[in-house]
Amino acid sequence: KVYPEKTAKRRAKHLNVHQSGKSDCGVKSNIKSIPGVMTIRGCAYAGSKGVVWGPIKDMVHISHGPVGCGQYSWGSRRNYYVGTTGIDSFVTLQFTSDFQEKDIVFGGDKKLVKVLDEIQELFPLNHGITIQSECPIGLIGDDIEAVSRSKSKEYGGKTIVPVRCEGFRGVSQSLGHHIANDAVRDWIFDKLDPDGKPKFEPTPYDVAIIGDYNIGGDAWSSRILLEEMGLRVIAQWSGDGSLAELEATPKAKHQHSA
Repeated sequence: KVYPEKTAKRRAKHLNVHQSGKSDCGVKSNIKSIPGVMTIRGCAYAGSKGVVWGPIKDMVHISHGPVGCGQYSWGSRRNYYVGTTGIDSFVTLQFTSDFQEKDIVFGGDKKLVKVLDEIQELFPLNHGITIQSECPIGLIGDDIEAVSRSKSKEYGGKTIVPVRCEGFRGVSQSLGHHIANDAVRDWIFDKLDPDGKPKFEPTPYDVAIIGDYNIGGDAWSSRILLEEMGLRVIAQWSGDGSLAELEATPKAKHQHSA
């Protein structure tokens, strides 16, 4: 009743009273966000960059597109990690291709190549790079996969992962989680040796922690408990995680969902 008429009409679909015996209260939800409009929830890019890929500490994650998305996602979560920032860990740094109008018109592949070269020069100890696509990348049709393959070959086989997580792709950030995990499957797991052998000897007690991006260090608590039980944690997804742990995950005997 306190809403203006226009707002009340829109909000009426989101407010209702649950009645006993009915399976739901008729609330309209899960409506697709409008691209370019700030919402209370994240987009597909936010799901990929903020939850799955961003906390992988020894890889550089490029917010590919205008600066706003990278700035919005920069340091907004306490994804704790062990490492030296700028040397072997890059979680709290922001990398963006800073799209301008001319990049939208003429394409941003050349700018992406320049960004990749600069990252290799400035941060040579990074173990891999991801390209987190923002909305304009999908709209203008840039071939980030081709750039990733060519630069990976140029850098001696370095892992470079193009992620098609443009914000408009999903209702909320949830689809971004799926897209990011599909990228792990296609660009990390499929690059392993034919038998999928990681760089360590597996044991019957290997376990991977899946679905915890270490907000405030809570993944460490899970890890400590599992290790005190006699298990060997070989991967954390994705807080305080590393590329090597992603690669080792398929060999785990157990998956623990955090």
